[in-house]
Amino acid sequence: AVDDTCREKGSAPASVLRTVRAYAEEIVPSFHAFAYYYLGSLVGLTIAWLLYRVRRVYADEAALAGIAPGSSLVFVMNHRSNMDYVLLGYLTRAWAPPSFAVGEWAGYWPVRPLVKAMGAYFVRRGSGNTLYRGVLAAYIQMSVEGGQVQAVYLEGKLSRDGNLQEPKVGILDYILRRFDPAGERDVVFVPVGVNYDRVIEDRSLVLDLVPGAKKKRGLAAKAATVRFVGRNLLLMVRGGWHRLGYAVLHFGLPISLREYVRSRGIDFRTLGPDLRASHVRGLAGELHGSVGRAVPALPVSLVSTVLVGDPERFYSETELKAEVEELIERLREAGARVYLPRTSVDYAVEVGLRSLVLRHLVLKDGGSYRAAPGEMTLLRYYASSLAHLRGREIPRA
Repeated sequence: AVDDTCREKGSAPASVLRTVRAYAEEIVPSFHAFAYYYLGSLVGLTIAWLLYRVRRVYADEAALAGIAPGSSLVFVMNHRSNMDYVLLGYLTRAWAPPSFAVGEWAGYWPVRPLVKAMGAYFVRRGSGNTLYRGVLAAYIQMSVEGGQVQAVYLEGKLSRDGNLQEPKVGILDYILRRFDPAGERDVVFVPVGVNYDRVIEDRSLVLDLVPGAKKKRGLAAKAATVRFVGRNLLLMVRGGWHRLGYAVLHFGLPISLREYVRSRGIDFRTLGPDLRASHVRGLAGELHGSVGRAVPALPVSLVSTVLVGDPERFYSETELKAEVEELIERLREAGARVYLPRTSVDYAVEVGLRSLVLRHLVLKDGGSYRAAPGEMTLLRYYASSLAHLRGREIPRA
C-alpha cells in the first residue's frame, strides 16, 4: 500500500510511512488490564444490573466449552443499543476481553483514551482511503492471528427500525483474507443475539422513521438525558421505579472457520477478488442467519408484536396472554429462542404490559389494553426485533 501510494502521489516513502504510523497509532488499542478488569468490570457490572435484569443463555454450553484451546474467538452480534458493548464485555470477561471496533463517536478526548484502554480499536467509518484501509486490515489480521478475541457487529451500525439489518462484510473480509486452514490457530465465530425490554436510546433511533422529526443535538440532547435520569431518580425516591426490564444475551452454536473452508474446498488466500467477495458474502449470510436465530424474544417484544398486529383492538389481559402464548408456539416451531422469566407466560405478559403502560406506549382502560395511537412507531420498533424470526417485516404504517 505504501508503494502504491508513492507511485500514485509521487510522495517520498519516508513521508508515507509517517502517515502509516499515524494511522496505526490512531487505530491500535492501548489496552490496560487494571482499567478493564477492575474499573471497566466494576462500572459495567453496576450499570448493567442497575438498569436491567441481565440474563445470559446458551444454545449449547458444552459446544462453547469444547472450542479448541488457542482458537481465535470472534463474537458476531446484532446491534440494538450502545449498551451492547457493556453487556458483551461484562458477560464474556471469563473468556478474555473482546476488542470492539468503535467509530467517530469515540474519537474525542476523554472518550478515546478510555475506550482504547478497554481494548477497543478506532475505525473511520466509510473511509475510501486505500492506505488507511490497508493499515486497518493489517491490524485486524495481526490481532486475530495473535489470538485477540474480537467482537463484530455484522450490521455495522445500530438498527433504527428494530429489524435485523443486512450484514456488512468489511471487517469479516479482513479476517478471512489471510486465514490459513492449516495454520496454528482456528478462527471460531460465536453468534450472539441480544435483545432488551427497553433500549435506552430507542426514541432517538426511531426519529429517522418519523417524517419531519428533528434530532436533538448538543445542549438539547444533553438536557433530554438529564431529564431521563432525573425522572428515574425521582421514581426511585418515590418507590415507584422499576428496572428497564430484561436484557438477554443468547450465545449460539460456534462455527469453525477451518471446518467451513475445508467442507467447501476453498482457501480465501488464493481466491481472486470477485470470487473471494462472493464467498465472503456467503459466510456473512450464514453468520447473519445464526445471529438472527440467536436473538431472544422478550416480554416487551412479545406483547408489542400482538398489539401491533391489531392496533385498534382492546384486549383483556386474558386475551393478551392467549395471543402471546400462541405467538410463542409459532416462534418455537420456527426455532426461535424465547426467554420467559420464571418460565411463565402469564408473568411475561404482566412484565411486558407493566413496562409499556408505564411508558404510555399502551393505554389501559379498566381491565383492557390497546396500543397508544401516537406511539405506534416505537411499538413497531420492539415488535420488529422478532420480525426476522416470524418471516416477515412489521409494517410501518
